[in-house]
Amino acid sequence: MNKDSAFIHPTAIVDEGASIGHGVKIWHFSHIMSGAVLGEGCSIGQNVVVSPEVVLGRNVKVQNNVSLYTGVTCDDDVFLGPSCVFTNVVNPRSAVVRRGQYAKTHLGKGVSIGANATIVCGHDIGEYAFIGAGSVVTKSIPPYALVVGNPARQMGWMSQFGHRLEFNEKGWAQCPESKEIYQLNNGIITKENP
Repeated sequence: MNKDSAFIHPTAIVDEGASIGHGVKIWHFSHIMSGAVLGEGCSIGQNVVVSPEVVLGRNVKVQNNVSLYTGVTCDDDVFLGPSCVFTNVVNPRSAVVRRGQYAKTHLGKGVSIGANATIVCGHDIGEYAFIGAGSVVTKSIPPYALVVGNPARQMGWMSQFGHRLEFNEKGWAQCPESKEIYQLNNGIITKENP
């Protein structure tokens, strides 16, 4: 653990054996457990739990009241909105011990999860996908997809800058902010190099 290069609020608990990257910020009443890995520049909001074996890439932003349970991994630049929920057991029962049977959930680079969304374990969320607030994700989500609702259904596509992409009849769209060009072909998005 590299506490010297991180900001850790006095009310936060960071267990021995946690890996904390340079420039990490951990705010009030959060608990980072042994075996958790926080990449460089991560920001951990108030009242967050990061369980053993959770891996966060660089620049992951975890907002207040999020619990990240064993089995969750995030690539760089992921945004986890306030009070979003991750599960790690498909069929939990109080009287049945299922430690070691945790299903994995992987979030690709640049994914955004909206406030109060629930991510049911065992699914991958593709890079730059955008999960709307309050959505319940029950299946894997393709890269750049915009999904909303309960259960979450795809409503469109998003750019890397977080804008909805409107594709023309030839399958081309432009991000209004970055001006980057995207192509949609057979349900797969590719970003064209300028």
